[in-house]
Amino acid sequence: MSSRELADLVRNIPDFPLPGINFKDITTLIGNGPAFQQVITLLTDRYRDRGITAVAGIESRGFIFGAPLALNLGVGLVPVRKPGKLPADTYQVEYALEYGTNKLEIHRDAFEPGAQVLVIDDLLATGGTIVAAKQLIEQAGGTVVELAFVIELTFLNGREKLAPCPIFSLIQY
Repeated sequence: MSSRELADLVRNIPDFPLPGINFKDITTLIGNGPAFQQVITLLTDRYRDRGITAVAGIESRGFIFGAPLALNLGVGLVPVRKPGKLPADTYQVEYALEYGTNKLEIHRDAFEPGAQVLVIDDLLATGGTIVAAKQLIEQAGGTVVELAFVIELTFLNGREKLAPCPIFSLIQY
């Protein structure tokens, strides 16, 4: 299945969660077994021999892709979560969204020394969430190897905020 065919499975929801936002709904993609499997296979093939020692999934849709990817790579999954969801001591960062602000947290002991971390989320928009996640991972002692996304909204220029960190996206709009 090509990137174009995968893109065709993503549903557009106009004016969600706010007027003027065209939400990219991945439930139609992950609800298609062969397509979901293809996404995970493409990501696994890309990262299999890259020395990844942990996958960091961003709440919540990053967990959907991060868990099977970490399993396939034989490494652990580290959740990057919204405040109040992690039970042990955390680092916290506040960041700007395209329609407001939010916070993320990570356990202080999330990584072994020298951890080589792949960050995964469903979508790269303005980059604020991923900048915050990258800061948290580095605070917790991890080194970000690459930032991976299923979808990238290129017109929002989120990639620019993340330079010089390597970025990969399967589908671009």
